[in-house]
Amino acid sequence: MAKIPTGPDPVSDHGPYEPAFFALKYNMTLKAAEVVLHANGPSRNACDGAARAFTAAVAARKQLQFEKDQVSFRRA
Repeated sequence: MAKIPTGPDPVSDHGPYEPAFFALKYNMTLKAAEVVLHANGPSRNACDGAARAFTAAVAARKQLQFEKDQVSFRRA
């Protein structure tokens, strides 16, 4: 069986993501994209799942902070 050629094409389904493309795809910082990619290896499926979990956690954290700020504003 022949190897699947990998190239520099960031939208190709073969090979690992390029950090800049991944950051744009999931609307995250380049540093966050690099961390997610490094932690999950070359598997695009694993990196996609981790990115969805990361962005959901960031959104939940922002919502929690917003609610906390609203409660402290009402008490003042």
